[in-house]
Amino acid sequence: MCGRFTSLLSSELLEELFGIQLPPEFHPRNNIAPTQQIWIIRQTATGGRYPSAVRWGLVPHWAKDLSIGNHMINARCETVHEKPAFRIAIRARRCIIPASGFFEWDHSGKVRVPHYITLKDGSPLAFAGIWDAWKSPEGETIESCSILTTTSNRLVAALHDRMPVILHPTEFSLWLDRSMNKPEKLQRLYQPYPSDLLQEWEVSSIVNSASHDTPETIVPLQAPH
Repeated sequence: MCGRFTSLLSSELLEELFGIQLPPEFHPRNNIAPTQQIWIIRQTATGGRYPSAVRWGLVPHWAKDLSIGNHMINARCETVHEKPAFRIAIRARRCIIPASGFFEWDHSGKVRVPHYITLKDGSPLAFAGIWDAWKSPEGETIESCSILTTTSNRLVAALHDRMPVILHPTEFSLWLDRSMNKPEKLQRLYQPYPSDLLQEWEVSSIVNSASHDTPETIVPLQAPH
């Protein structure tokens, strides 16, 4: 799964990679947690791209209350096209979540040990996501999203059996294409990202608390693997 991640990317890099213009309120994050606001990238009706800040934890448009989103931070790629909460979003409301890396915990011992996973070359990660819009009883519209997950590659499998669906730059256009609503065309994007392009290392348990949004959350305790 993906329950925490970082976004330490500069505005200039994101704008160049995704062809977007970020607003002044964008800033790097060291410990992003569910229910917080995160930045996503969507496609306009005319084929352009634009960033938006939305709630992490998808709230379906038909939900009775906001709390359902607390359990919808991830969507399994194997069932996303059938689940009532996701099947409309995957056809028409796809997005990209830019990230620098994500955290996963080793549960093999008595204490959960956090690890940080990122690309070896320092390039941005692009998580495949879906979004929806929900209207509260008071009339407020709240947009929210989920990160798609797939089976883990060899590197991540040592920590967890699921990992985010990570898109290659050549796949951005297909994923964001609002006219593409055929599941069979998208399923080829759900392959686990190659292990040899990623690295991971153990980090401090301070990341366990979402209140710690500091650079110390990703400092290696041991040499990267």
